[in-house]
Amino acid sequence: MHENWSGADVIRREADALANLAACLDESFDAAVSLIAQHTGRVIVTGIGKSGLVGRKISATLASTGTPSLFLHPAEASHGDLGMLSPGDLVLMISKSGESAELADIIEYCRRHAIRIIAVTGEQGSTLGRAAHIVLRLPKTAEACPMNLVPTTSTTMTLALGDALAICCLQSRQFHSAHFRDLHPGGKLGQKLLRVRDLMHTGEAMPLIGETETASAAILEMTRGCFGCVGVTAQNGALSGIFTDGDLRRNFTAAILERPIESLMTRSPHRVAPDDFAADVAHLFSSRRIPSVFVVEHDIPVGIIHIHDLMRRGLI
Repeated sequence: MHENWSGADVIRREADALANLAACLDESFDAAVSLIAQHTGRVIVTGIGKSGLVGRKISATLASTGTPSLFLHPAEASHGDLGMLSPGDLVLMISKSGESAELADIIEYCRRHAIRIIAVTGEQGSTLGRAAHIVLRLPKTAEACPMNLVPTTSTTMTLALGDALAICCLQSRQFHSAHFRDLHPGGKLGQKLLRVRDLMHTGEAMPLIGETETASAAILEMTRGCFGCVGVTAQNGALSGIFTDGDLRRNFTAAILERPIESLMTRSPHRVAPDDFAADVAHLFSSRRIPSVFVVEHDIPVGIIHIHDLMRRGLI
């Protein structure tokens, strides 16, 4: 009978395997990162069975972090999909044994067309290992099952190795959050990476008056703008203050209409920049309890953003 394994036993075995993998990374890994990061073509990931399933995820992670990539199924490759490969591509081939027969046609095609191969395998001297230009060797570690048969630690190590390649290439390519948003425009993540410039109202939509205007003019402009505030600008066009409907209520008297807005406005109001993250503006609204803020460049107002703009995008 096989011994009984608990969930914790499986996780500990896989964690130990990952620690072993981290300790085994050497110059081959650095060479693979350098090759992928400097490569101008696509990275074609391939593998069969569980290796193929992990390969799909690795390909998706590479593609989403600035490295053009797609997954090529070995069986389909042998029936016409080899046409997806071109001499400008790079192949990341995954096989624990390095002897998966389904990979033979791709290996031969790469040899004929001088397409470089990075191998992820547990056997450096295998057919795949010998054919590859760079070998990323998985350390010999027992699978996390009593029979030592079910692909568990090996697939976990492969997945982690793929993540390590993608993230190191990301850094080498100087891939930043703005690039990430370009590739992830949908879903909650895409919303969190929105910039202020993506949401702000500009031009005539901005409620603005000059410092020499009266409260009466400010009220009319604030009503036109529908943002609950009006920006006050100095003679040089810089934002010098803000007057809100709250300010109006707090200072309301029969004589307020003729008072100069300069005497009523809040000086040095909160402001944001066009390239600020919209999520940071949401935090500003929450922490300062304000419903809108002007967007400025070199102190000149270029837009305004309201809390409703963030609510529509699910950021508040």
